[in-house]
Amino acid sequence: MAVAPDSSARAGLVPGACDLSSLNTLGLASSAPACVTLRSRDELPALACLARSDGAGLLVLGGGSNLVLPPRVRGLVARMALRGIRLLAQDDESRVVEAAAGEIWHDFVTYCVEQGWGGLENLALIPGTVGAAPVQNIGAYGVELRDRFAGLTAYDLLRDAWTEMDAAQCAFAYRDSVFKREPGRWVITAVRLRLPRQWTPVLDYPDLRRHESLAGSPTARDVFEAVCAIRRAKLPDPAVLGNAGSFFKNPVVPAAQYERLHTRFPGLVAYPQEDGGYKLAAGWLIDQCGWKGRRMGPVGVHERQALVLVNHGGAQSGDVLALARAVQHDVRERYGLELEIEPVVVPGIDP
Repeated sequence: MAVAPDSSARAGLVPGACDLSSLNTLGLASSAPACVTLRSRDELPALACLARSDGAGLLVLGGGSNLVLPPRVRGLVARMALRGIRLLAQDDESRVVEAAAGEIWHDFVTYCVEQGWGGLENLALIPGTVGAAPVQNIGAYGVELRDRFAGLTAYDLLRDAWTEMDAAQCAFAYRDSVFKREPGRWVITAVRLRLPRQWTPVLDYPDLRRHESLAGSPTARDVFEAVCAIRRAKLPDPAVLGNAGSFFKNPVVPAAQYERLHTRFPGLVAYPQEDGGYKLAAGWLIDQCGWKGRRMGPVGVHERQALVLVNHGGAQSGDVLALARAVQHDVRERYGLELEIEPVVVPGIDP
């Protein structure tokens, strides 16, 4: 049903200019001419009306942890503030837990661990909100969101209707989903995860296998604490040094290409995949090209983790993308591989 022109104001969604510089973990200088805060599901039809009237698209902003924001964002920005966690169902095999899109992801994982609900501990300390997790199909230390996914609720701005989506409809792939491929169409409002009652730890990654606290029979709390310790040791805190976490995807190549590369570069770090291919460690590739710890003006490659680009202060999106292109060029020249940027690069208004 069509929304009356003044319904956005009645719903409390009155757009205003907003400084986004402190609302993205890269700490990039950015602003938006039109911004609203979404606090209730009931405001979604009004938000759809605003987005259509603006005509320049919609950016839903959660924790701002997987974005490269331009100096001025084109279109309407909606800050996600829906909150709430609830246990929907449980049986002998699993529990289904729902979290609202505005919940902080790490806080949600912490809550589940504190309840004794294992299954998400490998995904601890990933920055961002619950609603952003399916967009990126977040993953770490051998677990991806799709491994625990039970469904989500979203508002389809194209159809102006609520929709429930399962894993197939979300089209999850490596750090990808239908939401990333069709930006601005859906506003995710709640995500449901299925957590196993018969929990077993996922300790496939070397960092976890080597961690002394996980010897014997570790609990979900033990794995949670180990993951947090490892991430804090390897990755910079965005509150201290602006970053968006892993900036490039790990390239996945066929077995034949891996064999050729491994012959030329015996130290190549790679992980076999179920389809017979290999996932290559992008951080290793970047490090071998001599980028770890290097700077280009206000931005640089982190000194401990070459997969992370950092803002040393005063950077804009152009600085970050220029550094990314330089890194991509050197990896392409040395290895013949294309590094794909992992964060979403948000369109801007031309100066």
